[in-house]
Amino acid sequence: MVNVLAFVTDDAEPEAPSTSRTGLTTELIVDPDAKHRLMRRFHLIAEAGPAAGARFTSTGERAVIGSHASCDLVVQDRTVSRFHCEVTLADKQLAVADLGSRNGTVVNGVTIGTARVADGAVLHLGHTRVRCEISSEHIKIPLSPHDRFGRLVGGSAAMRTLYTLLDKAAASDATVLLLGETGTGKELAAESIHEASARASGPCLVLDCGALPAGLLESELFGHEQGAFTGASATRIGIFEAANGGTVFLDEIGELATDLQPKLLRVLEEREVRRVGGSRVIPLDVRVIAATNRNLRAEVNEHRFRSDLYYRLAVVELHMPPLREHKSDLPQLARHLLAQLAEGEVPAELTSKEFLAELANHEWPGNVRELQNHLARCLALKRHVPVERIGQASVEPQVDLQLPYRVARERWLHTFESQYLAGLIRGHAGNVSAAARAAGIDRNYLYRLLWRHGLR
Repeated sequence: MVNVLAFVTDDAEPEAPSTSRTGLTTELIVDPDAKHRLMRRFHLIAEAGPAAGARFTSTGERAVIGSHASCDLVVQDRTVSRFHCEVTLADKQLAVADLGSRNGTVVNGVTIGTARVADGAVLHLGHTRVRCEISSEHIKIPLSPHDRFGRLVGGSAAMRTLYTLLDKAAASDATVLLLGETGTGKELAAESIHEASARASGPCLVLDCGALPAGLLESELFGHEQGAFTGASATRIGIFEAANGGTVFLDEIGELATDLQPKLLRVLEEREVRRVGGSRVIPLDVRVIAATNRNLRAEVNEHRFRSDLYYRLAVVELHMPPLREHKSDLPQLARHLLAQLAEGEVPAELTSKEFLAELANHEWPGNVRELQNHLARCLALKRHVPVERIGQASVEPQVDLQLPYRVARERWLHTFESQYLAGLIRGHAGNVSAAARAAGIDRNYLYRLLWRHGLR
């Protein structure tokens, strides 16, 4: 089982109440003094096929079915992909997401991508049939007593659950894989783990695996010797050597070129590095944290990501909740971000109930980073600016004839870029390289645009 941080009890108690539903999950409202939240168990039972009789009982909110040994329900069936589908308990219902499997996931005769299923639903995976059952028993999920962890802020149940796991991850030296949508704070989580760990006095170095071409990235990762390639006029150490005694954070690990993946795997397995063009093996003492907004299990199925590398990275796998799943944190987050961004006093309008209510009405597809960019615009204009509905082409900026031509033009351009980029990235499933090719622009320039609009 990949996620080693699970907490279980058989005590049955009433479930915590929920707020309005957004997406596949419902935000839980938990008393700030509560020490845990409750979640129903669910069972996955293989009823037919080569793995008939195999069974899994949940210890958390999600489980993966597949033929890979690290899956929660391991199905030894050649018609089942290594990571076939993921089952998540969402709002007392089960949601099933296919992970790009070879033969698809079928429910009631329909091949699904992502769908909610009823209690007792039967999944057809190749020659295997799996029944999903929701139990009357509950799991107790420990909650942190704090409303922040390091650089992360928010006192919702979702965030307090995450803080407990981050704290336990920080106490170990295990490799961590942070999963989550763009803008959910994966880099802040990595920095917070480092700062709470025994390596806090050492360096914490960050490298974006999608921001550099493979040739340059190899040198950034492992270093190079003088004369190793054209332009290598001097020896240079890589990020692993530079971070010795500390932490290396590899952002966007899902973008790592396939020819570099076995080299990174070797570093993780052997805890040593060999510079490009060198023969000397250099021992390492580093902790590795990686992050991605891609579904790496689906990437494994598509042979774009090595399964052995995924397994090495996901010793502790943590999911960063999207902002729409913890909107109760918006007032605290807004105050925190405004205090960070403001050079002077924050206008009263930006702390009003009306302003916070409008923030709660937005889904924030760019998550906390989009919220930060929006608040920065409000501060720059010293007034309440309506939230732009990123990615919705029907929403157009109003022409304010009181504005100077240059300001009005920039506002229209900003809205166009936001909508175009959101649709572009969504249409390419978060693959920046493919999106850049389709748009006919340089990948590094696209990265800069995405950062500007809070979409990365």
